[in-house]
Amino acid sequence: MNQITVTGMVLHASPIGEYDRRVVILTKERGKISAFARGARKPHSALVGVTSPFTFGEFTVYEGRTSYTLVSASVSNYFSELRVDVEGAYYGFYFLDFAGYYARENSDETLLLKLLYQTLRALTNPHLDNRLVRYIFELKAVAVNGEAPQVFECVRCADRERPAVFSVSKGGLVCSECQKTAGDGVQLLPSTLYAMQYIISSPVEKLYTFAVKEEVLEQLGKIVRAYLDVYVEKRFKSLEILETIVR
Repeated sequence: MNQITVTGMVLHASPIGEYDRRVVILTKERGKISAFARGARKPHSALVGVTSPFTFGEFTVYEGRTSYTLVSASVSNYFSELRVDVEGAYYGFYFLDFAGYYARENSDETLLLKLLYQTLRALTNPHLDNRLVRYIFELKAVAVNGEAPQVFECVRCADRERPAVFSVSKGGLVCSECQKTAGDGVQLLPSTLYAMQYIISSPVEKLYTFAVKEEVLEQLGKIVRAYLDVYVEKRFKSLEILETIVR
């Protein structure tokens, strides 16, 4: 077996047998991997504190033929603030699930991991509205996966000058000349459109640097939720729980 060190975040942990845990880790180098942490549920195990969701750092694993075995970890951030904030924690669990849905094995997930890390940091910032953090994360995550809506030009004729509406069914903006093909077109507030353009085009490091008015936040939320309902097939239990908490 080969011993390797990967940088990543624990997305999920579940008990296995009497003392072990199985963890799912989103890694920069190997994408999403599953690893067995032997003895991680024993009180004095060195793996007790490093196999919980939100744990970010370097993980040393043995690479077997069909699975990985976790040996040790050097943790950079536990995101302990989320462990004492019920609302923040469930936003976080939803983001972990969402990232896990998109992540693939044996792929370069550097950008998705960076997005997840920066998003959890944003959750711990008391000056940011958690709803805005959610909408930014959702929209950027689908963009990272190559499924972003077209918000820079008409999806049919590529016009950038004429007034346009946003159509979920068409996957983006539809100009005034092509609107008859979009029965679900919504007139976006200028600030909503700009926010969507900024989120999709900006580097991850600059995502959580702005705020919007309540009317823009509400419209952004409606548009992003409607878009995900069509283009993301998964229904997340963590999101259902979150929405009962923040309702």
